[in-house]
Amino acid sequence: MVNKPVESNSNWRIKGLAADNPNPDLKDKLMLFGQFVGDWQILEDRYTQTDGTEVKLKGEVHFRWILGGMAIQDVWMGGHADSKEVTLFGTTIRFYDPKIEAWRSTWFSPIKGLVRTFIARKVNDEIVLEGKTAEGYTEKWIFSQITPQSFRWHAEETHDDGKTWLLTEEMQIKKIDFEK
Repeated sequence: MVNKPVESNSNWRIKGLAADNPNPDLKDKLMLFGQFVGDWQILEDRYTQTDGTEVKLKGEVHFRWILGGMAIQDVWMGGHADSKEVTLFGTTIRFYDPKIEAWRSTWFSPIKGLVRTFIARKVNDEIVLEGKTAEGYTEKWIFSQITPQSFRWHAEETHDDGKTWLLTEEMQIKKIDFEK
């Protein structure tokens, strides 16, 4: 794939992008994803390739408030523990849309050449993002087993209009505690 992407050591920032807190007018709605603002470690990322083999990665994800606290951006990155090869590297921008009473979410992965759009809602104790794969299949990205210190993220797709679902990727994620 690609060697580790170049990171900046500068203090460069885009004026108006970063925000310290959620917008107070929508704070209750924004906390659905706002609960993840911070830094997380991907303990294990397992995904099935098209040939049926399974790949395991490790990595990290960082969530931050942006655009006046009206949106959240996160960056996901990771790779094989024994190499410098990066296979997970992308960003999501999410915002709550009161017109549809749901979140709009777009994932960008330049390494994979992917852009995915989703509509996200709370469903029982989970957050379910619904969209389509590049092939046009219905896809769900699901945050589950959510605690203040950890969560599970997984992706499923169906090829038979929801009769059966195929697990395509699964991550176990833990909050990074910088205090220790």
